[in-house]
Amino acid sequence: GRMWAYTVGFTVLPHVGGFLGWFLNRKEIPAWYEKLKKPSWCPSRRVFPVAWTMLYTGMGYASYLVWNDLGGCSSKAIVPLGLYGAQLVLNWAWPPLFFGAHNLNMVM
Repeated sequence: GRMWAYTVGFTVLPHVGGFLGWFLNRKEIPAWYEKLKKPSWCPSRRVFPVAWTMLYTGMGYASYLVWNDLGGCSSKAIVPLGLYGAQLVLNWAWPPLFFGAHNLNMVM
């Protein structure tokens, strides 16, 4: 019954912050990021949406598997899901810091 809804919810959740980060900083990419001097091995801008979609989908689905295996929001799940949530918030905070501050030293 409802398991597919949990699967989809956990899998989609990381994309919410990723989309918001992109949306808030979309003007900074051509205006600032493209003008930065980057090394020759820096991937093309087109790679990032594909890579982050795969990463966020994997992280979200993995969080569902942990939640499901540990019996939902049980005491066993608090630490792994709490750590996951903390890294997800830090992950979401990085683009606004990087693109908003225009300060490479602050985010490295």
